[in-house]
Amino acid sequence: MNRKTMVLTAAIGLLTPALSACGSASGGGAASGAIVVGTTDRFETADYAPAPFDPAYAYDAGAWNVLRQTVQTLMHTPRGGGRPVPEAASDCRFTDTGNESYRCVLRPGLTFASGDPLTAKDVKFSIDRVRAIKDENGPSALLSNLDTVEVKGADTVVFHLKSADATFPYKLSTPAAGIVSEKNYDAKKLRAGFAVDGSGPYTMKAEVKDNQLVRAVFTKNPHYKGDLKLQNDRAELRTFTDSAAVGKALADGSVQMVSRTLSPAQIAEYSAKPPKGVKLVALPSLEIRYLGFNTEAPVVKDKAVRQALAAAVDRNNVISKVYGKSAQPLYSLVPTAVGGHVNSFFTKYGEANTAKAAGLLKDAGIKTPVKLTLNYTKDHYGDGTAAEFEALKTQLNSTQLFDITVQGNDWADFRPAQKKGDYAAYGLGWFPDYPDADNFLAPFLEQDNFLGTPYANTAVRTRLIPDSRRAADRSMAAAPIAEMQDIVAEDVPVLPLWQGKQYVAARDGITGVEWSVNAISDLQLWELGRGISG
Repeated sequence: MNRKTMVLTAAIGLLTPALSACGSASGGGAASGAIVVGTTDRFETADYAPAPFDPAYAYDAGAWNVLRQTVQTLMHTPRGGGRPVPEAASDCRFTDTGNESYRCVLRPGLTFASGDPLTAKDVKFSIDRVRAIKDENGPSALLSNLDTVEVKGADTVVFHLKSADATFPYKLSTPAAGIVSEKNYDAKKLRAGFAVDGSGPYTMKAEVKDNQLVRAVFTKNPHYKGDLKLQNDRAELRTFTDSAAVGKALADGSVQMVSRTLSPAQIAEYSAKPPKGVKLVALPSLEIRYLGFNTEAPVVKDKAVRQALAAAVDRNNVISKVYGKSAQPLYSLVPTAVGGHVNSFFTKYGEANTAKAAGLLKDAGIKTPVKLTLNYTKDHYGDGTAAEFEALKTQLNSTQLFDITVQGNDWADFRPAQKKGDYAAYGLGWFPDYPDADNFLAPFLEQDNFLGTPYANTAVRTRLIPDSRRAADRSMAAAPIAEMQDIVAEDVPVLPLWQGKQYVAARDGITGVEWSVNAISDLQLWELGRGISG
């Protein structure tokens, strides 16, 4: 996930003083009895981000965390992880041996939060709408292998795929396949603003000031019919300017939990000596960070430069200086906990091998030091990003093979420039759309990929991705998955750096914290309750 940047937040803007006031000890007008969750995700509407919470536009972890509370999907990731299970559907399955036809039957009596009936026609409308709008920032690529959507009666929908894709049930569990009503959403236009309507476990009321979301109040949807069990009637997502501000609100009790983003310093502090009444909870995480390259940019067009960077970078040095216990080195695009992971970069380059890097550059006839700017976003991935890139600069320059400078920009400027190819090298993060190795490879390597990269590998696109998706038993996809990871290590269109460790902090008396954020960083407000927590 952009996300999914990747993608993190939706649209980013500086918050007004009034926003910080929402974190006051008085609760800032919090809905009565609401469990308040603090976040540094920030959202605004602007020309470049007109519809932060439209399923046809939203494609980042922050916005998806709003949509998952409000817009129902046919499938969802079960509480303990694993393969998706029915949510708005009562049953979903492939109906052919080739994994090219997928049928879902809706639960009986489904309605939108308004009380209007939800039928198979609404499912078709919603998914066809995302594909028709095909916003360049949106998630339509997740549905690119879908050929047609067929409605059979009021409760059955059949998805006909262009080619075999055993990962399709995962894609139906993402907000890209969120079900919306034709009454509230235009078939060909984005729905501007912060309003969102669906059939999910909550309805949402947005409080907005100066085109920026101040807070989102979620109220239990009395019409909800699905697989989720709500532990509260009301929850609130409140936005803060930075980790220090949200940490202060947690300490004074005006928020009950912090989901995103605790700084490395806060994690260390809360581990050793948390504020009174606060506990730190470690949760599984599949977040990754990496350097991406415009492989047509002159300075990195020769893959020997990219390979030399892969050989020279000292992941452990950067992590120890900036992230501490909140990150671990990563030697593949696929995280260690995901089936099919292989340490392709470590196998090929080892760890911080300056001599190998020098040999690669010398053999390619490239003069050193190689001058290169590493671009990063200042306001999208938390407080450690600037320090991370300074550490990368220092470490790489110490090899005397590179002359690295770093440049930080606001996400609103950074992301469009990156997609246009303005940067030779840039830092991004990835929060997966679903927990399968396919989602750590295809979004970076297939046509119309998330990065907008000119890099293309024919074997990956025409053979390996299709082969991996044919395997209904995902363990049988290990061979093409491993081969793709080896190709990435050879060509280095991206350079994986580290894998995140996920922490949330919560006040005593809040239950369900251990289930509140899953491994792919989905916020699950319905898990939170009040009681005696251990």
